[in-house]
Amino acid sequence: MNTSDVGWIGMGRMGSPMAERLAKAGINLKIWNRTRSKAEPLEKIGASIVESPADLSGVDVLATMVSTGSDVEAVYFGENGVLSGSGVPKIFVDFSSIGVDQSANIRARLAELGADLVCAPVSGNGKCVKAGKLSAVASGPKKAFDQVKDIISTVAGRGVSYVGEGELARFCKIAHNVMLGAVTQNLAEITVLAQKAGVPRRAFLDFMNNSVMGSIFTRYKTNAFVNLDWTTTFTPTLLRKDLDLGLAAGRELEVPMPVTAATREALQTHFGAASLKDDPEGYLQGDFAALLETVALAAGEKLESENDPYPTGLE
Repeated sequence: MNTSDVGWIGMGRMGSPMAERLAKAGINLKIWNRTRSKAEPLEKIGASIVESPADLSGVDVLATMVSTGSDVEAVYFGENGVLSGSGVPKIFVDFSSIGVDQSANIRARLAELGADLVCAPVSGNGKCVKAGKLSAVASGPKKAFDQVKDIISTVAGRGVSYVGEGELARFCKIAHNVMLGAVTQNLAEITVLAQKAGVPRRAFLDFMNNSVMGSIFTRYKTNAFVNLDWTTTFTPTLLRKDLDLGLAAGRELEVPMPVTAATREALQTHFGAASLKDDPEGYLQGDFAALLETVALAAGEKLESENDPYPTGLE
């Protein structure tokens, strides 16, 4: 199959830099986004903007990076969706984070039309994409995966792990984001603990980053924690959705997940704390790293920016 003819839907914080990597790799890329202006910058590097998802029905591979499973269904099957056009892409690659059951239903509907679905959720944020340090996990028919592996690897930068048939990649992504929530909540707690004992946040987090417990994630979140920068990479609302997906999977598979449950409840206090802000909705559209504020509030600790930039490791 000529996989150089690729359609792309979704130009948000993640989708835009991901699609940009494909365009810069010389792939014939056709893109659509609900807000056209977000897609226009990619025209300058060779991508073509189409007027509706239906205009992507003739591509070889259709890729999506959107917020929810309902969004995936809408751009595939909805009015003016891809499948309302005159053709059917042979392979759909969905980079979004959606539920297992919804993904299975989408897969079945596509199969009836002779198309394959490859799930390829990713780990990282927009800065990781630009630095070539995004990673992906994929599942679906092996033959279809082999045909789009290079596309996924180009997007991810750090490569892709194929884990098997069906929705297994969805389980991996849900498990990943459960850990994301638990690590962030705990990192916020211990950072506030250290601060209340008298340790500057930057000094404490530098120690953590250079220890065996440090990671790419703790390092690139250090700037947010030190300088109270809540520029959005991932919202508390999306994190709550993923924790709920994890708990639902745990109930279905009879896996006890007490740490996940505790993290979910701790996260909910953040939504209550938002009501104390002048713009609660706007606050909840900020980055989930602002969980640090909620922990500090509960501890009676005042946070102030340390105005001390820290290297993210993503340069």
